Amino acid sequence: MMIVFRLTLTACLCVTSTLFIAPTAEAGAIERACRNSNRSAAEANLCRCIQQVAEGRLTKSEQRTVSKWFADPHRAQEVRQSARSSDARLWKKYKVFGSDAERICG
Repeated sequence: MMIVFRLTLTACLCVTSTLFIAPTAEAGAIERACRNSNRSAAEANLCRCIQQVAEGRLTKSEQRTVSKWFADPHRAQEVRQSARSSDARLWKKYKVFGSDAERICG
């Protein structure tokens, strides 16, 4: 009985790990933008890390918006200076994301 439980638990952990890892196989919007940027620090591991932080801090829609800022930083400034409450919320979340990405990803 104990052996069956251990096998089941091991099988569940393997399935859970596979399900957790699988979504990161396809690059997200932030990771793609990071890799396509002309910055010398745009290494694959760094871009992957930044994407993982984004997934925990920003919605998919916000990630798509922020990813455009890699190619056009002026868009970020427009959001930062905007009087719209939705832009203020996005900028606040972006600042938290940026701080966390810097701390976590180096």
